[in-house]
Amino acid sequence: MGLFDDLSRFLENRLEEFLRNNPHLELEALLEQLRQQEEDTLKLIADLQIQEKRSQEEILSTAQEIQRWHIRVQKAQNANRQDLAAAAQQREAALLREGNQRWGHMQGLKERIDQSKELLRKIQVRRQEVQAKAAEAQTARAKAQTQQRLETNGWWNPASSYSSGFDELEDKFRRWETQDELEQMKRNLGK
Repeated sequence: MGLFDDLSRFLENRLEEFLRNNPHLELEALLEQLRQQEEDTLKLIADLQIQEKRSQEEILSTAQEIQRWHIRVQKAQNANRQDLAAAAQQREAALLREGNQRWGHMQGLKERIDQSKELLRKIQVRRQEVQAKAAEAQTARAKAQTQQRLETNGWWNPASSYSSGFDELEDKFRRWETQDELEQMKRNLGK
């Protein structure tokens, strides 16, 4: 396992070094990570909202059952059936406890939804900040590349301030000088 750990550490170090040397790629990786977090958070919110809706339906169903058993308790008491009334009261009490638990669960879901929405907002703000930095880095990189091209072109290309007649003259001189050097070399070899 030591070899795999060493290899893993080596690759992680190389990746970190590469990203430090290429900050625009680091920003792109961070943007991708934030996009993924945003997507995961949206899925979580949707899932929690489905659970909340289901929980609300269960609470409503439990409330209807409580109401039904409450009516049965009253009927049994009015009919002097204490045996049925006591059993119905126990069922009603059990349903009330169940309803309270479901209510607490639904409240917990609502809190998680609120927390997830806050997290989503923070992720979106962070993503906008990183996008702005990435845009700045892209602009700076483009500016640097343009400057480098200008400097390189200025070094290798003939001055653009000369008219086309001077460029032709430059060509004529270069050909004549090259031809002259060749003739000189031939003479030197012939000796």
